[in-house]
Amino acid sequence: MAANVLDGEAVAARIRADTADRVARLRGEGVQVGLGTILVGDDPSSARYVAMKQQDCASVGITTIDEHPPADVTQSELLAIIARYNADPAVHGILLQLPLPAGLDEEEALLAIDPAKDADGLHPVNLGRLVMASPGPLPCTPAGIVELLHAHDVPVEGRHVVIIGRGLTIGRPLALLLAMKRPGCNAAVTVVHTGIPNLAEHVRRADIVVAAAGRAGLVTVDMVKPGAAVVGAGTSFEGRKLLSDVDDAVADVAGWITPRIGGVGPMTRAMLLRNTALAAEKAG
Repeated sequence: MAANVLDGEAVAARIRADTADRVARLRGEGVQVGLGTILVGDDPSSARYVAMKQQDCASVGITTIDEHPPADVTQSELLAIIARYNADPAVHGILLQLPLPAGLDEEEALLAIDPAKDADGLHPVNLGRLVMASPGPLPCTPAGIVELLHAHDVPVEGRHVVIIGRGLTIGRPLALLLAMKRPGCNAAVTVVHTGIPNLAEHVRRADIVVAAAGRAGLVTVDMVKPGAAVVGAGTSFEGRKLLSDVDDAVADVAGWITPRIGGVGPMTRAMLLRNTALAAEKAG
């Protein structure tokens, strides 16, 4: 059995097209949507990610306002940049690229961002809204995974989802989102991690598996129920090669599977654009 491919590139393209329409409509009302990015230092991976996000913004008509302080920037100088973005009506979303260089307090910096301009959807205020099922920007990767499953008609409501990984950016918020009584969710969700001895036993019972542990090849073919949907959300690198948490052979038994490249990644970036446009609409 060859698994159906969960094509993130195709779905992300549709989200970008919708976002471009929103941005154009706002421009017609005199509002130019803007994303403020902050890249501290010169980490190559971080610089590459920010450049990709800036290109995405340009493709849908979002202006980027860029700050690139050196790695030895002080905490107070970084907070001053965030404060300027918070006060700038031309900035509707703020992206602080992580990780920050050693010596800077990431938590303090993230807390300083105006929750209404939280393009990543990970501000504690917005995570609290997610817990309460209140409106607010959703975390990009979890929201992107839900959109990806829905776009490919993967049954989610009433199904058993096993998420491997309990991290703040994917595992914890995705579990909340998928368990909510809302279209495309309403699932029974189990969150596990690599520290439990019977990991494979849990995964084998899942209708949908989301691997978000950052351990290459963690999910193997013997761990997957035939016909299950398998999402590789965790990544790692071997040199410059991007590796998935899901072994390639899983495609032989899965009903749906994300490709190693072009699955969750494009969805995360597309949701960042959507969050920025929605923030601009809300700001008026």
